Amino acid sequence: MDSESLLLSLELASGSGQGLSPDRRASLLTSLLLVKRDYRYERVLFWGRILGLVADYYIAQGLGEDQLGERKSLYSLNCMEWSLLPPATEEMAAQTAVVKGRFMGDPSHEYEHIEMQRMTEGDRTYEDEVVIQIKEESRLVSVIDQIDKAVAIIPRGALFKTPFGPVHVNRTFEGLTLADSKKLSSYFHFVEPVELKNKSLLEKADLDPSLDFMDSLEHDIPKGCCWMT
Repeated sequence: MDSESLLLSLELASGSGQGLSPDRRASLLTSLLLVKRDYRYERVLFWGRILGLVADYYIAQGLGEDQLGERKSLYSLNCMEWSLLPPATEEMAAQTAVVKGRFMGDPSHEYEHIEMQRMTEGDRTYEDEVVIQIKEESRLVSVIDQIDKAVAIIPRGALFKTPFGPVHVNRTFEGLTLADSKKLSSYFHFVEPVELKNKSLLEKADLDPSLDFMDSLEHDIPKGCCWMT
């Protein structure tokens, strides 16, 4: 949700039964504008909320001039004070994958994971239990990154790529037509393309380089289920 149209977006999303209280909405509207100013972001998006046992995490993301460039994630526990999260890494994802269950709602909380590691002492090799401390902040970073890669999507035409490389918001975009909105090819993953780079020149012949510069949902293969039509 773009911070500039946050109240309308929250109204539309409240039909799912997961709305925000009026005071939370007011705090978000004010604080996200300050985040945009203080961090000098081109756009600030309200990513959503992750429920915790003690408190909930409210997540926002800041975008620079290039909309497909590096995305900065921030979190808040009260919708007023925001903290910048570090970038996600593969090592962080592997380390936090062993943590299951609900978030605590405390970024300084440490999970304990016991794993068997091979130890060497002289000529003797044996396995011993090692306790690994995993911070909830790292888990939060990893989960946000995984969700972005899996389900962050954008309609075709909402962004356009200039001949010089940067991706900008298409100010003339007014939404998809009813017919196009029913097609998976009308939606893209809102992350750096992976499959597109592996396509041949023949496969790219019918693509518009200013609009079709991300991976389409058309060729996604669902895991563990199937598309419903």
